Amino acid sequence: MTAAPSIVVIGGGPRGTGVIERIAANAGELYGERALDLHVVDPHPAGGGRIWRPDQSPLLWMNSMAEDVTMFTDETVELAGPVVAGPALDAWAEDVRAGRVTPDADPAVLAEIHGLAGADFPTRRLQSAYLRWTYERALAALPPGTTVHEHRTTALAVTGPRGGRQRVRLQDRPEPLLADLVVLTVGHLDAEQDPEQEGLADFARRHALVHLPPDFTADSDLDALRPGEPVIVRGFGLAFVDLMVLLTEGRGGRYENGEYLPSGREPVLYVGSRRGVPYHAKIGYPWTGERPPLPQHLGPAWTEELLKRTGPLDFRRDIWPAVAKELGHAHYHRLFTAHPERTALAHEVFAEKYAAADPGGPELAGLIAEAVPDPADRLDLDALDRPLEGVRHDSPEALQEALRAHITADLARRHDPEHSEDLAVFLGLLSAYAQLVRLGDIGSWWHGFFSYLASGPPGPRLQQLLALSRAGVVRFLGADLTVETDEEQGLFRARSATVPGAHTEARALVEARLPDPSLRHTASPLLRALRDGGAAVTDDGLLAVDPADSRVLDDEGRPHPRRFALGPFTTARSSGAFTRPRTGGPAFRQNDAAARAALTFLRDHSCRGRLAS
Repeated sequence: MTAAPSIVVIGGGPRGTGVIERIAANAGELYGERALDLHVVDPHPAGGGRIWRPDQSPLLWMNSMAEDVTMFTDETVELAGPVVAGPALDAWAEDVRAGRVTPDADPAVLAEIHGLAGADFPTRRLQSAYLRWTYERALAALPPGTTVHEHRTTALAVTGPRGGRQRVRLQDRPEPLLADLVVLTVGHLDAEQDPEQEGLADFARRHALVHLPPDFTADSDLDALRPGEPVIVRGFGLAFVDLMVLLTEGRGGRYENGEYLPSGREPVLYVGSRRGVPYHAKIGYPWTGERPPLPQHLGPAWTEELLKRTGPLDFRRDIWPAVAKELGHAHYHRLFTAHPERTALAHEVFAEKYAAADPGGPELAGLIAEAVPDPADRLDLDALDRPLEGVRHDSPEALQEALRAHITADLARRHDPEHSEDLAVFLGLLSAYAQLVRLGDIGSWWHGFFSYLASGPPGPRLQQLLALSRAGVVRFLGADLTVETDEEQGLFRARSATVPGAHTEARALVEARLPDPSLRHTASPLLRALRDGGAAVTDDGLLAVDPADSRVLDDEGRPHPRRFALGPFTTARSSGAFTRPRTGGPAFRQNDAAARAALTFLRDHSCRGRLAS
């Protein structure tokens, strides 16, 4: 008997689940009810995968509100396949409460679901239940000729000729899986230590210190951080927030009336970073009124024009001016339409002149100064990106007070609809990301800037940070943080430009960030084998894929007919694991294009007889 055509999806987390959902959505049109073997390879439960696995601390939250998380397409998504509606996380929770959905979840998670509101920040284990339900719904929608095989193990390598079946070697199976197509959706993976981290790790071993390299905070050995001892933390983003939570509430501390009551088991966290401030809080109010028309200055035509250029793109020269103008358009459209009393020019006049002015030029600056009298109402992206640039304090204590004031002001602004132009900029960021993802590897700065402005922590987390600062459990170090090693004393030493002359010494250093998604330093044998087997890798270490359908490119720029890859390790990396409803998420478009290309390939080849072996 001839074997059924087969697809192997390596990675069963949100991205793999999204691809399977699109395979199910498109199969009726493109593949019919032909036989198909679908293999899903992941050592963790499919649906959530590693990051969203169910067995993690209930203290760890998502950094999105339930109403802002969906795994399903809608009419705002550009895709060739059908829209298949499905509930966002808050609507799914309502379905559970109404008895329309029965998720596979333990009683504690079910209790969380029954208390979930749209503006709540769910726990990650609750999100795991939503993802598992989404995965099972996608499997149920597959044509009756499809057989699903789950492999709770790790894929080690993909080999095979371009014109024949691929072989997927698994960790605990002597014989490889045979695949007509392979889709890599492995998400974030561990990395080998770069030379700096190797040097720090070696120093820590020789002096019996603690060095925790970039990692998923939930998987780090935090028991090595001892109560009462200082810990230098480099990184002030979401990984730091997880660290903060697990080392405070996770060790028995609690909050009462806005103050933190220590358990006595906490270390003292000395935190700094390049910016020296935490990510901006999530915006805490809904959109009302007229939306800014997006895209305006950074749309598909602009993207296509850039793609036609020969030679490498320079982000600051070729891309950033259009991004800045697009974000300014969103900001000022909202300011003029929702808060006209803070403007001094007719909106129609301003909009016409703004559209005609060169980005970043004196004409544009003069127009904004004339039309927006208060400098606080003007969009200053440089100041937003580096709020401590040039700021100096004469003592660490002065810095503590200043940072608490900065965080307090950020919380107030991000929860005040009188500053709804901030929410418009957020929408502009999403629109810009949808275009920039088409350009491939544009460097890491943009992704960091986007996360800092658009993907920060829930407001309550920053309230907790303020309480921890007042309690002395967290101490701020400032911007442009550097870490030195002292061989004579056997200590780490941190310095910041924000407090000249000051330094902090500690026997523990934590790198509070995810590993870079680079194939040059990946610890994944699967991606190393792909890299060493001739797949194209950019200067930043990203796997090069065809922007049309996410096929893996080789060193000559040829798309592999049987290998696809989607996720943060590729040149088509998108802004996050999940999409906000009705924002045309580019990840949906990518998933759909890859699924349609895969189904079309299998259909065309199976119609000619057996696929090549």
